[in-house]
Amino acid sequence: MRKTRTLSVAAVILTAALALTSCSSGTPDGKDGPVASVDGADRTEGGITLDTPFAKPDLTLTDDEGEKFDLVEETAGRPTLLFFGYTHCPDICPLTMSNIAIAKSRLTDAQQKKLRVVFVTTDPERDTPKRLHAWLGMHDESFTGLTGDFGTVQAAARGLGIHIEESRKKKNGDIVSTHGAQVLAFSPKDDEAHVLYTDSKATPEVLERELPKIIRGETP
Repeated sequence: MRKTRTLSVAAVILTAALALTSCSSGTPDGKDGPVASVDGADRTEGGITLDTPFAKPDLTLTDDEGEKFDLVEETAGRPTLLFFGYTHCPDICPLTMSNIAIAKSRLTDAQQKKLRVVFVTTDPERDTPKRLHAWLGMHDESFTGLTGDFGTVQAAARGLGIHIEESRKKKNGDIVSTHGAQVLAFSPKDDEAHVLYTDSKATPEVLERELPKIIRGETP
């Protein structure tokens, strides 16, 4: 049987600090390329169970259709996966969204209709609703993208133990963005996140195995 690891909120925040992904446009030699660092102790067989679940953030932004989107209201009573990232990310973000899309495609039709997947950009200046819609559509057209004021996004992420920093331009013109790479899974029973997945464990195989339980409101 799989061993489930339980973390306290304080441990999650510490893990988040150690599990940041710094991404830039980079060059072929890799000197300015993406760098990902994940705490080795976090590489479990599946999602990490939180001893104190996170409440869904009170976050209202603009969705990829250009409409106002209240996260709490729009996803109430729905199993929801939440991820913070940006569309220009060269590796972690597209891989994570692709993995989620693959796992979702392997669920039953009924399970797929219940699941909500929300991607919140950490680079709102470049990630317009139109760009989010096109980028997410390449993974799964049902995914929702959100963009808006960076300070609002950062505050919501901080409340979930996820560290993000505003994008900055280097002297060579590369744009660098740093963000936590955790996927939070919110239960339809209480709209709280009981499980999180690090980038190394948000794989199609793990998600395919555990999403049915999350959709039922159970902890994997």
